[in-house]
Amino acid sequence: MNKVPMTVAGAEKLKAELNRLKSVERPRIIQAIAEARAHGDLSENAEYHAAKEQQGFIEGRIKELEHKLAHAQVIDPTTVRANGKVVFGATLDLMDEHNGQQVTYQIVGDHEADITAGKISVSSPIARALIGKEQGDVVDVQVPGGQRQYEILDIRYV
Repeated sequence: MNKVPMTVAGAEKLKAELNRLKSVERPRIIQAIAEARAHGDLSENAEYHAAKEQQGFIEGRIKELEHKLAHAQVIDPTTVRANGKVVFGATLDLMDEHNGQQVTYQIVGDHEADITAGKISVSSPIARALIGKEQGDVVDVQVPGGQRQYEILDIRYV
């Protein structure tokens, strides 16, 4: 199985969710199932069926998180020797040449991507076009809305 790149922050977020599911949510749902069982007939017990459904969701999410973490290649951008080049985990200040707007993006793993938080997937068209480039480079990117040009204003490894 190929390793999937993930930032340290992304891995920590998954570990925190996994810990919460195992230490808080799993015991809570087990207690809810026990209480619902105590009410008697399970065939018409809505609380029991809802709790069992929620348990299935929680157990599925635990398995999903464990799988993601087991196959993660955690990369710390602060320790990468990038020599001023755009690499996985780098945070970039870009100027959109079309409208003059400045944007800041961090290149992260597919599971961490959140455009509203300025985190773009390493497999996105923008990230693929930027990887390997340097400060001052102007990069053409094919985006759903057409062709865009970005100038790399700054690259940080934080």
